[in-house]
Amino acid sequence: MSVFVMADLHLCTDDASKSMEVFGNRWKDYQNRIAQNWNKLVSDNDTVIIPGDISWALTLNDAVSDIKFLASLNGKKVIMKGNHDFWWTSIAKMNSLFNELGIENISILHNNSLLVEDFIITGSRGWFIDPSTQTKSVNADFDKVNNRELIRLKIGLESAVKLNAQQAEKKEIICFFHFPPVWSEFKNKGILDLLLEYGVNRCYFGHIHGNYTASGVFIEDGIKMNLISADFLNFIPQYIE
Repeated sequence: MSVFVMADLHLCTDDASKSMEVFGNRWKDYQNRIAQNWNKLVSDNDTVIIPGDISWALTLNDAVSDIKFLASLNGKKVIMKGNHDFWWTSIAKMNSLFNELGIENISILHNNSLLVEDFIITGSRGWFIDPSTQTKSVNADFDKVNNRELIRLKIGLESAVKLNAQQAEKKEIICFFHFPPVWSEFKNKGILDLLLEYGVNRCYFGHIHGNYTASGVFIEDGIKMNLISADFLNFIPQYIE
């Protein structure tokens, strides 16, 4: 019973116009490659964590094809929200749809924590705190959005601590994000402070595309940071040891 992670699937199983193949050869036939690599590596007893940018759909109903595709892959899945997951709605509505579709192998990580094998997992979408770090214009109050994500992360970490207290043996708490807490010159000090406060030693993030020569693992303030965007991983889920 292993745990894997891979972000940024960017599924468009019923809308070829949204395919990521326009972004270069790395993305060629990526949805088939995701399925093949995933099912070769992951068993039905395993869990895969997906920290955001799951589907290009704009509404929950539009996302049904992609949700069914995800559910058809081996193993249990834990999903999180990314900046392109416009289909994401309330947890109640998403769980209701999963029940309607008979899907039992997808769980949601949002303002909570989950026990997954030998780990307790939590996290939030995260955010870039400075508009200058964005490559295109984003109409948002950066401070407001970041503060909201910090609140969500703290809620998740508090939940993780309580869940850990219920275990016979203490588990490692691992955090997952869509946006990187740290990348190049960017540092989200609020997130880093919370990770240090709660003793988190490693986290995983996606969102970064095209940087295939960058180091996928680095240390910041003693915390191990791992880049796990699907294209960076060549569409192979990464095993969490």
